[in-house]
Amino acid sequence: QVQFVESGGGLVQPGGSLRLSCAASGISIRLYAMAWYRQAPGKERELVARITAGGSINYVDSVKGRFTISRDNSKNTMFLQMNNLKSEDTAVYYCNSVFNSNTYWGQGTQVTVSS
Repeated sequence: QVQFVESGGGLVQPGGSLRLSCAASGISIRLYAMAWYRQAPGKERELVARITAGGSINYVDSVKGRFTISRDNSKNTMFLQMNNLKSEDTAVYYCNSVFNSNTYWGQGTQVTVSS
């Protein structure tokens, strides 16, 4: 059974940093593309960052230069380092992967950027 468990969210002031983690089980993340999505209140879920099995990375324009996606294959865990956070980054952040024609999501972790 594939399972993703996100952690690391919280309340942070504008300009602050957080590091999100996505611990995977039932899947070897090194074999598949993995992604972070987010959903803000009243908005559609959007792709934030994606890393392929080969290590290619892409980001949504709004986070380029501030967020860094990475993974530790030995720990089967994906990360999202978020720096210089802005109020518009406030959202629930989800871990995601698509393989064998199935889409898998974690339960999400709340990130709130506010003074």
